[in-house]
Order: sequence, then structure tokens, then C-alpha cells
Amino acid sequence: MIQRLLRAGPPVVPAIMSATVVAAQAPAPVTAPAAVARAAATITERDIQRRINVMAHDTMRGRYTPSAELEGTAVWIASEFESLGLTPAGDEGGFLQRYSIRRVTLNPGRSGARFGRRDLRYGRDFGPALPVLPPAISLTGPLAVVSGSRDPGEGLRSASFTGQHVLIVPPFGLDLRDAVVGNVYRAVLAREPLAVWVAISEQNREWVERVNAELRRQHVHVGEPVTRPVFAVRDQSIDESLRAAGLELARLRDRSDDNVRWHGAPGALVSVTTEWRYITDRSAPNVVGVLAGDDPVLKDEYVVFSAHMDHLGVGDPDVWGDSIYNGADDNASGTAAVLELAEAFAALEVRPRRSVVFLTVSGEEHGLWGSDYFAQHLPFPIDHIVANLNIDMIGRNWPDTIVAIGREHSDLGATLASVNADHPELGMTAIDDLWPQENFYMRSDHYNFARRGVPVLFFFNGTHDDYHRPSDEADKIDAEKAARIARLLFYFGLEVANRAERPRWNPESYREIVRP
Repeated sequence: MIQRLLRAGPPVVPAIMSATVVAAQAPAPVTAPAAVARAAATITERDIQRRINVMAHDTMRGRYTPSAELEGTAVWIASEFESLGLTPAGDEGGFLQRYSIRRVTLNPGRSGARFGRRDLRYGRDFGPALPVLPPAISLTGPLAVVSGSRDPGEGLRSASFTGQHVLIVPPFGLDLRDAVVGNVYRAVLAREPLAVWVAISEQNREWVERVNAELRRQHVHVGEPVTRPVFAVRDQSIDESLRAAGLELARLRDRSDDNVRWHGAPGALVSVTTEWRYITDRSAPNVVGVLAGDDPVLKDEYVVFSAHMDHLGVGDPDVWGDSIYNGADDNASGTAAVLELAEAFAALEVRPRRSVVFLTVSGEEHGLWGSDYFAQHLPFPIDHIVANLNIDMIGRNWPDTIVAIGREHSDLGATLASVNADHPELGMTAIDDLWPQENFYMRSDHYNFARRGVPVLFFFNGTHDDYHRPSDEADKIDAEKAARIARLLFYFGLEVANRAERPRWNPESYREIVRP
């Protein structure tokens, strides 16, 4: 599938930028304005309403992740993509991409460690340092020890912990929950150890309460976990092993010198095994279709339109006894727009220069599950995506405006303003974020692209009295408004797909948002 989609695409950003310049010298033909308008006209109020009616019908029972009704929604969307002639970009040559959803706890009876000369028992001697389930692992390697709590940069500048277990020994009175110790922890993680251990000097009662709480906790894991294991280990369980390596916990914890230092522990070998106990093991779908671009170089770059197709399922009934959370605005409206956009792009007489991806994801209501999985398991490299245009709730509130969150973070905002000005006939104005205090920028699927370096815009009409209630019904949708927004997105996406240059981040926003 990757080979079919990429066809010798450039592997890194500098190569893409260079190729863009070459493409600009010999542009591919673009569809005439009249033909573009005809393609845009395929986006209709009637089709928007029809598609929302399908997804927000009571028989879909709120499209919970995971559920049979969500599966039915995904299969229907895939059939729509297929009928439009899109190329499938999911698993095994199909439109569906699946990810696992596992509810698990740790199995303490099958988990344990050996620290130097001593066998450690999970729960008695060590446990999770954070309220995150350690991955199921079996790791053996030498031990390095880090002490102190000041700025870790200088003290760890020459350290490399690849292939080693690292024990952090905080000063007396501090542990991983303290901010300064957290800085040391992050610096250690950046040096890629096998696992991190944090020495804990808690009394018996505190320790028992902490570990028992974690052993009772059930965790949901989506896909395969990529977290590095982090354990808390009791002083009394490792003191003898450290002495044998020439180290003393009391001296390591001494606060008279808080400078961060790292120490070898000659002869100290650490091994740890953790095993999960599965409570439930299910999966959920994303749906991915691609319209290949027409430019011989830029076709290997992608503009991604996305929307989440899931909602809250069946829950507590309202005062009228309705317990189905239909999610017509949230987010059958955005999903219908993605389908309409796919139809409009497929109707173009000349395809856009870049390829266009049409993506509907699940699990958004649980924590952006599907988009996070997709961004980690792409059918092409992440740096080949030039923009993500995410659509989440466009069917309610004001008839003449749509909020485009993230305009200030890249030049996508300026491009949108220019396209918007070119189409006054739409009677639709894209405006800035009206609710920055709500932090919507981090609350929908575009964020999983943004934090990985992809410029994004998030199209959103705001919440309303029916938000996350059974009363978010299809008959309350302003489909005529949603169709005008989708047409604006069509013109905008086509402009981004045809421009010689990729969208560019605001450098300050890039530093704040993009995570290594």
C-alpha cells in the first residue's frame, strides 16, 4: 500500500522543499474556474442532510467506540469512498484501518524483577511510579544511578543510557511528583534508557496505599503502548544491591549538594518482567481514502481532510426518556462534510496537484484515539502531509460564520482569508477562535497532527444546549449552512493542494506546539 501511494516520494522535508521548487517551474494544468465551480456545486444541502440522517439515526445508537453501530457507520463510509473512486489506504488494501482497544490491569503474580543480588516482588518491593500502566516487557541490562535535583542539563550532558536501567535517587523529601525531580526524569528519558526506576523512601502504610491503588486501577490502551516503563522501588529493597556496587543511598539522597550527577554501578545487573491481565480486548475502525494528485512531484504530498465519526452511544435518558446520544452536529455534520468534499474533489476534471486524503476517525470522544493511532501508523511519512483541515461540528449556531481555530499558528490562516474573500457568494466568513479559554485547539483530532509538525486548521461552530445530549438530533441541523461551509473548505483545500509552496508554521507556534 505504501508503495502504491508514494511511488518514489522524497523521504525527508528538505527533499520535499527542493522538489516543490522544481514543480513550481513546470506547473501541472489546473481545472478551469467554471469546472471548479461545477465540482463545488456537487456539495448540496440535500446531500448533507441525507448523510447526517444516516449517521444520526436512532438505529446507529450514538456510534459509540467500540460498537457494532460504529462498525456499520465505517463500512457505509468506506462504500461511499469506493463509489467515488478513491484509493483505499487502510489495512491490507482496504479502506478500514483498525486499532486495538484493550482494558487491562497488571498481573502482579506474573511480574517481578531482580535488582543486583536481590529478587523483587511486584507490589511488595516495586510498583508503578505513575498512574500509567507499564508496558508488558522483559528487559535486562546494567544499572546507572542518577542523583540530585538541580538543572539536569550539565550533569547529564555526557550521559547515554541506551540499553541501561536508570535509577533516579531524589534528595530526601522529594519524589517524582516534585517539579524539579520531574525535570531530572525527563532528562533521563531523553537519553533512552531501557526503564526508569525512582527510589522511594515512603513508610509502609504510604507504600501499601499507593501500590494497592495502582493494582486496582484498570487502564485502557489504544494500539501498542509506546511509553517507557517507569517504576517506583523502595529504598529497603535496593539498599543492599547498591552497597555491593559501591553506592550508598544516604549519600545519594544528601541535600547538601543537589547537583545532578550520574554514577556507574559496577556489577549491578537489573532485569524486570511485567505481564498484563486482559479484561476486554476489542478494536475500532478509522476509514481512509485517497484521491491521487496530478503533479508528478507534488502528488507525493498530502492534504488531509478529517472528521470524527463516533459519538457517545447510549447513556442516561433525558426528561423525555431519550437515551440515544445521536451526535448529529457532533460529529455527523463534519463527517458528512468529508464525504461531500470527497465527492467534489472526485468530480474535478483535472485533479489537484497534491494528493488529498479523506479520513474519518473513531474514538475522538474518548481521547482522540483514532487520530492518534492514524498519525502513528500512516500509509506515508508524516512529513509528506502539508496540512490537516479538521471538521468537528458545523451544523448549528450562526448562519454566516464558522470559527477556524489555529489561524494564527501558520500561514494557512492567510490563505483561508484570501480564499474566503474570493467567494462572497457563499455568505460564509471564517473567523478567529472565540473561546481561547476553552482550549479547543487541543480537544479535537487535528491536535494529533499539529503536535507532530503538521500545520492545521480546525473548523468548528461552537457548542450549544444540545451538545453531548440526546437532543443533538438530525432535525436541528442547518444543512444549508453546513453545505456552504463545505464548499468554502473545498475551495480552500483545492488552493492548498495546488500551491507550489507548502503551508508554513509561525516559528513561535511551532516551538510551543510541536513536540519532539
